[in-house]
Amino acid sequence: MSRDEARAAAERAARASYGKLVALLAAPAGDLAQAEDALAGAFEQALRRWPETGVPANPAGWLLTVARNRRRDEWRKPAAVPLGEDSASLDPLADHDPYAIGDKRLELLFVCAHPAIDQAARTPLMLQTVLGFEAAEIARAYAVPPATMAQRLVRAKKRIKQARIPFTVPDRRIMPERLPAVLEAVYGCAAIAWRGDPGEAQYLAVTLAALLGDEAEAWGLAALTTLMLARRRPSFVPLDEQDPAGWDAALVDEGEAYLRRCGSAGPPGRFQLEAAIQAVHCDRRRTGVTDWAALHTLYAALLTVAPSLGARVAAATVVGRIEGPSAGLAALPTGAETFQPYWAARADLLARAGRDATAAYQKAAELTDDPDVAAFLTARIKAAKRPRGPKLPK
Repeated sequence: MSRDEARAAAERAARASYGKLVALLAAPAGDLAQAEDALAGAFEQALRRWPETGVPANPAGWLLTVARNRRRDEWRKPAAVPLGEDSASLDPLADHDPYAIGDKRLELLFVCAHPAIDQAARTPLMLQTVLGFEAAEIARAYAVPPATMAQRLVRAKKRIKQARIPFTVPDRRIMPERLPAVLEAVYGCAAIAWRGDPGEAQYLAVTLAALLGDEAEAWGLAALTTLMLARRRPSFVPLDEQDPAGWDAALVDEGEAYLRRCGSAGPPGRFQLEAAIQAVHCDRRRTGVTDWAALHTLYAALLTVAPSLGARVAAATVVGRIEGPSAGLAALPTGAETFQPYWAARADLLARAGRDATAAYQKAAELTDDPDVAAFLTARIKAAKRPRGPKLPK
């Protein structure tokens, strides 16, 4: 096996199991940094060994075994053993079967939502430690410098260790104060991975909703991530230009079923409203048209509950469909000049109004980090520059 093949196998294992492995390794002592170091060492060993021995049948189990041995060695060092413990017999991972990878990620999500951790760091910590995103990716999502985000994450991990925060799912009395950050992290996972593999976020959302049973916002997030997954495409195409025949009908039905489980005991929350918006778009597979009036109503409610910049931009595009592109341009939020979706929406509205959209398309292409999206926007620039109709004689 070549080194490139071994590296590709290691990357697949990281995407599939990184969060699970960190949770298993960190649970006994609550030391996230040490768990990540042990796992990093296991991946380094995989890159050395797998080209010679081949990829094991259970890569995640192999990695956990190696990381577990590294942790055992660390725990046997006198300086690393807690007072009163026998270093010769202590093995914090002895109860875990390395070839039976359990899903501890939800527990770790709630650990990262502990009130002892700085509120601004909770969701980013979950995205990195549990869901496997790089600090730079999280920094882009939060529009902060990578160094700033890295410092937040380091401080949060130290806080978990110092406060000896237990790796347990809180009971019903404690869960409400931690749940919003957990839901936000799963949503962030779906948003960051929407062009890659949002299946992990959908799995976590559905698992969490089932765990909670009757939490409306959790079912709303399950519906939202499932409907997003149903429209996953190998290449970028704007939602209103997609052919509904290419969507996964079974996942659409599943997402709509989750949305119905939200109930109507109280006013809908953010994720219920976002899921309802996605359901309206998905209903085009049945009706053949988009119900822009319904979307306008739902966005008005969403802006009341969660007036995010992304929601305001999306609401402006809906206004442009109902009242005309000029009204949509007027509805775009101010102060959003560094927000890529703002420029993409502005370019589309300008083009619909018959105005020059070249500069807006160029800005939107410059601000995206997705090469597929950049290629799509560049193609729109070329189309906008293409002469319209026959040239008149001089």
